[in-house]
Amino acid sequence: QVQLVESGGGLVQAGGSLRLSCAASGSVFSFNTIGWYRQAPGKQRELVASITDGGRTNYADSVKGRFTISRDNTKNMMYLQMNSLKPEDTGVYYCNTDPVWWSWGQGTQVTVSS
Repeated sequence: QVQLVESGGGLVQAGGSLRLSCAASGSVFSFNTIGWYRQAPGKQRELVASITDGGRTNYADSVKGRFTISRDNTKNMMYLQMNSLKPEDTGVYYCNTDPVWWSWGQGTQVTVSS
């Protein structure tokens, strides 16, 4: 059973930074495009950043220039460095493949206060 475990969220003021981590059991990230998803209150879950096995990245317009996604296949880890955070970045952040294949983890809550 694959498990995805997100961590690193918290409460931060606008303009602050957070670094999220995603740990996967087994080599589920290898050869796959993986990404970070966000579910804001009252909204559908959306993909905010993705990275291919080769390291090519893609970002939603709303986070471009502020977020940086990275991965370490040797450790089955993925990261999201979030800078210049805005209140609209508030939500629960999840990791998964792109497109989604595995069951969702519990996510990590990010709250940005104004």
